[in-house]
Amino acid sequence: MKFIGVIPARYASTRFPGKPLAMLGGKRVIERVYEQVAGVIEDCYVATDDERIYNAVEAFGGRAVMTSKDHKSGTDRIEEAVTKIGGEFDVVVNVQGDEPFIRREQIETVCRCFDDQQTQIATLGKPFGTNGCMEAIENPNSPKIVVNNQGYAMYFSRSVIPFVRGVERGEWTAHYPFLKHIGLYAYRTEVLAAVTRLPQSSLEVAESLEQLRWLQNGYRIKVGLTDVETVGIDTPEDLEKAERFLLMHNEK
Repeated sequence: MKFIGVIPARYASTRFPGKPLAMLGGKRVIERVYEQVAGVIEDCYVATDDERIYNAVEAFGGRAVMTSKDHKSGTDRIEEAVTKIGGEFDVVVNVQGDEPFIRREQIETVCRCFDDQQTQIATLGKPFGTNGCMEAIENPNSPKIVVNNQGYAMYFSRSVIPFVRGVERGEWTAHYPFLKHIGLYAYRTEVLAAVTRLPQSSLEVAESLEQLRWLQNGYRIKVGLTDVETVGIDTPEDLEKAERFLLMHNEK
């Protein structure tokens, strides 16, 4: 199968404007993301709506493509990028531009999901663990996944799912393997084109989770498993945490 990696990167972030260009350990955040993806997928591009990001990617030797400023989601942006790039690709891998610590094995896990011919979309889940902290599980900014016995997503939610009846809340993790969603996606090329034409769904609007649009319209989302915790960057405070992460793990 032929894969293409696309990294959507906007300049105008409400909580952290210009974060793809922020410096992290001597490199821009977007450069670190690009290096991780390009180390696994030969055909790799940054899809952006800002010339500053485009020029920065070109400057470090990466490949970038300009896209519209009007896109409401990263999925729409990567679909335009793939159309502009051209070529024949079986699967499009979407890595967020604020995930500088995404691991090679995580990208490979998502790609392997397509060994199953029934997989239309793939993503990642990370077990919270039997000693997981309920405070982390209850965090609405950390969506949870419920999967079926074949490893396909049944639902994503900002709420704690499932509810463990008859057990004290502090003991829930000992009774059910709660699964955290890691926002790495991959799509068969024709599926990506189809889902970008779908209108917002009622579940998507309710939870503000785009993947619920796909589920509600009957698409199958395979969930690969990882035990690696990523450090996404949404705010300047997250960037400070990322700097400390670099020092603790001797990342270059």
